Amino acid sequence: MKYTVPLKQNHEFRRLYNKGKSTVSPYFVIYCRKTGRPVNRLGITTGVKLGNAVKRNRARRRIRELYRTHEQKLSAGYDIVVVARTRVIYGRFSDLERSFVQQMKKLGLILPKDKVFSPGTQSTGKPVVCGPKGDKSQ
Repeated sequence: MKYTVPLKQNHEFRRLYNKGKSTVSPYFVIYCRKTGRPVNRLGITTGVKLGNAVKRNRARRRIRELYRTHEQKLSAGYDIVVVARTRVIYGRFSDLERSFVQQMKKLGLILPKDKVFSPGTQSTGKPVVCGPKGDKSQ
């Protein structure tokens, strides 16, 4: 997750639960809130209801992978918290992915196809070329 930092503080999670926008699916609940930072911050919550530590870690890994594969399509400057539900452990990954993308669209976090960020490009989509002295020229 190159363009994301972890969300760790309890008060940051609580702020998102209270003031953030949310969307619900059978696999997870996603909360988000615009922050204006240059990167996104991601928090993943897996409750004890999901099962033992092995199952909770599996749920976290699956959610992290979903986020990682779609990270370049997401707008920057948001705090995002994903709360895992029981079905995330046993559901097919393709179903999880479809649900994740659908929820991100509903929250307005997915960029239009022409604005997708890729490394080595500016926000305009033009490649960044460095001249002999390291200055950016186009």
